[in-house]
Amino acid sequence: MSALDDSVQSSAFLRAARGEPVPHTPVWFMRQAGRSLPEYLKIREGTTMLASCMDPDLVTEITLQPVRRYGVDAAIFFSDIVLPLKAIGVDLDIVAGVGPVVANPVRTLADVEAIPDLLPEHVPFITAAVGRLVAELGATPLIGFAGAPFTVASYLVEGGPSKEHAKTKALMFGAPEVWDALMRKIAGISAAYLHVQVAAGASAVQLFDSWAGAVTRSDYERYVMPYSTDVLTSIGVTGVPRIHFGVGTGEILDLMGQAGAEVVGVDWRVPLSEGVRRVGGRSVQGNLDPTLVFAPTEVMLERADQVLAAGRAAPGHIFNLGHGVIPSTNPDQLKRLTDHVHEVSAR
Repeated sequence: MSALDDSVQSSAFLRAARGEPVPHTPVWFMRQAGRSLPEYLKIREGTTMLASCMDPDLVTEITLQPVRRYGVDAAIFFSDIVLPLKAIGVDLDIVAGVGPVVANPVRTLADVEAIPDLLPEHVPFITAAVGRLVAELGATPLIGFAGAPFTVASYLVEGGPSKEHAKTKALMFGAPEVWDALMRKIAGISAAYLHVQVAAGASAVQLFDSWAGAVTRSDYERYVMPYSTDVLTSIGVTGVPRIHFGVGTGEILDLMGQAGAEVVGVDWRVPLSEGVRRVGGRSVQGNLDPTLVFAPTEVMLERADQVLAAGRAAPGHIFNLGHGVIPSTNPDQLKRLTDHVHEVSAR
């Protein structure tokens, strides 16, 4: 192991992920790469989201921007959960103000079979960007990420974002063989995408299941969890820490941990003390309400202290918001929050 590898492995972020003692509670923010930063908005001018994600120069710069500005303990790779689908030829676009829109939604086994598997040669720009980032970041770890099968499946079946996931559930309940084939397909794509990032130098990964909270506990266990487990098991052979995060997933936190991650992300709806109890002996990530950055600074910091206090009961705690940074967030508030967490937790 090189000195640089050693410094990354001994970083507060990776130590917390592994449940080891830390010099301070590490901080990073979901969706920190871009969103609210003026320098991000400027560099993205005239470039679509997907085009930005496929440009190694842009990906490198955007991923580094919040590390420079906030002094966070980890960088999150700038990408999108539907990017692997775009890379293998699925006809989709990210429409401003809407989200990912799929031209030909999946309905049949033939539709699933028409989706290619992801190979490293589909995403050379990912390998290039990760390699550059690892060199630039030095001792700061880079988190790779992928969308979990259920969330990606919902986009493919619905044809875009959905609040009810009615078509997704109709397929899940009404055509279980198509559902199984689709989920296996996406699990393979997500795992392959993570393997590309880790092979290029990412030192941790996060599996995002944004919509997993839309299903009941029993349906999660039967129709969703096995496929997330497949992704986490596949990437587990690399030895990098795995984070599993979903929104509205309080009732399934224990199952999300059992799927194989070392760290379970807790959204803001569940008190972190309760999240720590539910995940049973795993490290936790979270979970300040993202809207608290709009509150008076002293209120935000007081709430952050409560999160920090609750996190001490877990084997490891990575401070984060309970979901992503809201685009209208004042970056100065995130800087104050980062500095505060570092200062208080180091005492």
